[in-house]
Amino acid sequence: MEALIHTPFGEIAALLVLAASVGLLGTALRQPLIVSFIAVGLLAGPSGLDVVRSNDQIDLLAELGIAVLLFLVGIKLDVKLIRTLGPVALATGLGQVAFTSIFGYLLGLGLGLNPVTSLYVAVALTFSSTIIIVKLLSDKREIDALHGQIALGFLIVQDLVVVLAMIVLSAIGIGTAEGHGGGDILGVLASGLGLVALVMLFVRYAATPLTERLARAPELLVIFAVAQAALFAAIGDFIGLGKEVGGLLAGISLASTPYREAIAARLAPLRDFLLLFFFIALGTALDLSLLGANLPAALVFSLFVLIGNPLIVLAIMGAMGYRKRTGFLAGLTVAQISEFSLIFIAMGVALGHVEPEALGLVTLVGLVTIALSTYMITYSHQLYAWCEPLLGIFERRGTPRERGTEEGPIGRRPEVILFGLGRFGAAIAVRLQRRGVRVLGVDFNPQAVRRCRGLGIDTRYGDATDPEFLAELPLAGARWLVSTTPSHATGVTHDDPRATLIQLARSAGCGGRIAVTAHRTEDTEALLALGADLVIEPFQDAADRAVELLAGADLEERIEIPAIETEQRPAP
Repeated sequence: MEALIHTPFGEIAALLVLAASVGLLGTALRQPLIVSFIAVGLLAGPSGLDVVRSNDQIDLLAELGIAVLLFLVGIKLDVKLIRTLGPVALATGLGQVAFTSIFGYLLGLGLGLNPVTSLYVAVALTFSSTIIIVKLLSDKREIDALHGQIALGFLIVQDLVVVLAMIVLSAIGIGTAEGHGGGDILGVLASGLGLVALVMLFVRYAATPLTERLARAPELLVIFAVAQAALFAAIGDFIGLGKEVGGLLAGISLASTPYREAIAARLAPLRDFLLLFFFIALGTALDLSLLGANLPAALVFSLFVLIGNPLIVLAIMGAMGYRKRTGFLAGLTVAQISEFSLIFIAMGVALGHVEPEALGLVTLVGLVTIALSTYMITYSHQLYAWCEPLLGIFERRGTPRERGTEEGPIGRRPEVILFGLGRFGAAIAVRLQRRGVRVLGVDFNPQAVRRCRGLGIDTRYGDATDPEFLAELPLAGARWLVSTTPSHATGVTHDDPRATLIQLARSAGCGGRIAVTAHRTEDTEALLALGADLVIEPFQDAADRAVELLAGADLEERIEIPAIETEQRPAP
């Protein structure tokens, strides 16, 4: 058995089995795979089972994984979203980066780190994981919420800072790695500018027609994308900028093509597979004794990231006129460091700027912050309810930035208050209004609010799970409260938004009937037991209506509801 595992193929097979097993356990604990993969590296490394022997093969796969990861970051760099959100994305993004860098550096000096290591660690702490945040917000259906869109905006700002930091680091490394002089640095920078010019020419003349031709065979388009990432990474490494910068430029070269979303979607599983080997290589290189020695400093830095980063975002957004709730929910998304933090420190170790102990320190901070922030984001609304009494200082009177989105032109008291203005909810609102029923629509997607307001529906921007917001609504005179936003979790749990709405609405004095939506028949009984008067099952109801039409019932006038046009970054 030992001989089997210590063949390269058998070793890779054993690592994959171990990764699947640990990943399954991590999923049960609601942890991102990054935490599980690093744990796999620790288990498989010399401090654990000591099964890793094929270091060259694993390092090669890890380097290709980093190139694909940076390629996908480059292909997703969407500066349009920053312009759409206005100054809040830049203010929160740059403000958080500046705050974390400055105070992280001072904190590192205070903990006894040398100036260079303190600087590296401080910069590494500024990066938040786009992959984790987008995944968690998507699972909670909060990508389109105002705080979700703001979070996406300052994540893009962080991505741009990553690009600049890696370019600067590569340029500095040329002059210090092997005693090269300033002439070599200038030569590398000139080569880098030449590579950027090549990317611009490729984007201008070749990117779109080439991808259009390749898209006729989707498999070939994927192979081309991987080849582009590997080629630019190799060129970047050859001229001294590093594989990371080369991978980023490869992604940017295809970011303007109409097929970038298809490429990103097809490469995401490959990225996750290859990154497994990066984290395995990282874990096997770590000495558990070094992690133990770094434990006090890691806990201090972890508290700084978990508390300091959200507070600075909350303070900046409060000063700009956003509600404390919006600032709090957006701030929680930066309460962790990312895979880029580890890549950044690993580059510093490779260049000889910092000792391997710094990589162990940042890795431990990553494990702690990623693990805890996952629960913080998952249970963000409950956490806000606990912290809300302490957050008044972060909210300006009147919250001018959100006044336009949360105050719709409410006239007479509504007979129906409808939460969720997607295609289904908007269709219900329009049909009720055409029958003379007064409707008030509520959604936490500002674009949905504006779209339905344009259809003549009274609207409010707000969250159905916010007790303060519900208390402001005219609940007493409404005959129906309707929620068209179903939960995609398995079963009806205590934190289900439908259960929360029922409880909060009754507590706020709602005397009317409550209707909620379910996509699974097994949820119906649970929701009725929680106090719902009606459970709408869209698929079953649509099937019943289709049978009526097919059986010859009169066809009522169809009202087409236009789809919501949104600019959002899909999950990587």
